[in-house]
Amino acid sequence: MTMAYPPRQFGSTEHLASEAVAAYVDGELRMNAYLRASQHLSVCPECAAEVEAQQQARLALRNAARRAPQMPSSLLGALSNIPTHLQDTTGQTPHPLLSGQDPMWSVGRRWSIRRRR
Repeated sequence: MTMAYPPRQFGSTEHLASEAVAAYVDGELRMNAYLRASQHLSVCPECAAEVEAQQQARLALRNAARRAPQMPSSLLGALSNIPTHLQDTTGQTPHPLLSGQDPMWSVGRRWSIRRRR
C-alpha cells in the first residue's frame, strides 16, 4: 500500500539549484516541480532574481543569434578557392623535419628501456 505524501515544501534557507533555475526558465520542469519552484519564487527574492537574470541571459543569446555578422560574399568566394589538398610537384623528397618525421626515429633506431624496480 502506498501512502500519499504532501508536496515537499522548501525550507526558509533552501534555494533553487542553478540547474533548476535553468530548467524553470527553459520550461523543462515537470508540472509538480514547476509548481513547487513557482511557489518558492513567490517568497524568495534571491531565487526570483536568479530566474530573472537567467531569462535576460536567454533573451540576450537569442537576440545575439539574430544579429550575427554576415560573411561577405567576396570572402566566401575566396575561401572556396583554397585548394583542399596540396601536392609536391617538384618530385623531391621533403626534408624529414618539414614532413613531420624525426630523423632519429626514421632510421629504425631502437633505444633500450630501463625498468625501475
